[in-house]
Amino acid sequence: MPVVPVEAADALARLDAFSAVIDARSESEYALDRIPGALNWPSLDDAERKLVGTEYKQVSPFAARKRGAAIVARNVAMHIERHILDLPKDWSPLVYCWRGGQRSGALATVLGQIGFRVHLLEGGYREYRRAVVAALDALPARFELRVVGGPTGAGKSRLLHALARRGAQMLDLEALAEHRGSVLGLVPGSAQPSQQQFDTRLWDALRRLDPGRPVFVESESRKIGDLRVPEALIGRMRTAPCVWLELGLELRVELLLADYDFFVTDTEAFCARLDALRVLRGNDMVNAWQETARAGQTAQVVRELLTTHYDPVYLQSMRRNFAAMTRPIVRLEWDGSAAALDAAAAKAVAAPVQPADDAPGSVFDAESRYTE
Repeated sequence: MPVVPVEAADALARLDAFSAVIDARSESEYALDRIPGALNWPSLDDAERKLVGTEYKQVSPFAARKRGAAIVARNVAMHIERHILDLPKDWSPLVYCWRGGQRSGALATVLGQIGFRVHLLEGGYREYRRAVVAALDALPARFELRVVGGPTGAGKSRLLHALARRGAQMLDLEALAEHRGSVLGLVPGSAQPSQQQFDTRLWDALRRLDPGRPVFVESESRKIGDLRVPEALIGRMRTAPCVWLELGLELRVELLLADYDFFVTDTEAFCARLDALRVLRGNDMVNAWQETARAGQTAQVVRELLTTHYDPVYLQSMRRNFAAMTRPIVRLEWDGSAAALDAAAAKAVAAPVQPADDAPGSVFDAESRYTE
């Protein structure tokens, strides 16, 4: 059966219609980013690519192509034996490599000759990447966002998931970025995805949302850790109606100690992360925090971090970047319990798009409660 070429935009539009998505690139290319749900069936793995590339430069392109053809043939045969023998005739995959060239073409041709209806991504991953970037520029305008704000430790991410449990739509950017959005936000021993993979995850999340219903999202900055949030989404967020979530200071300390328990159990990792604040807060203050943490008083350090660093910085950022936060459509307070969080979620879902005439004033009117 002939191989069917498909353009990137068309492939993205009907991605769920393919029986499988097969990435014929090497394992390192796949790890950097891939189409959502793609399986990695390398025509050449990393070591084999290096071998063929060296022969191309040091011997000749013809010799390298012969070597590459032999390796690709063995790998394609291996993939067929491992993955194909039990598949039905109506199995119809999308296959791609870096540019839609020889690596994916060889695999697609053999699968087509077997009798499968195979789609080959024109331009490969490179065109897919361009299509994702274009989609991330266009998609945010389709959605009515509700931005969740509130001081650090108020439970904004928890509220997002409580909203989801109530059937509301939400976009958890910190989960997609694998970072909690602050100096302390990266979990020790973990790594963020590449920018390309973050963009893919974000596009995949956005494409599954219903434009006819509001989407709740946390009040993130332009960067989450080392990753950039697309400008079109940031722009949309900063003009959206806002929800403000509040939790008492001591309860915020408790929540943060629970969420960042790895810093409680690994004091030196906590102290190492505090070093990042030396430029902003000075050596004396950071040294004092580190000494207090090493004395077993992590809760006191967290409390001081909130009152002297995070709360003032966050409120300044909200005032500068989220104009609607001055008069949110609803102000939510909870006591740290699951029942109170669920009640707050219900109130957020029911909130009108515009603040009521008798709604409380600016959240910044009570700024002293965060900076005392």
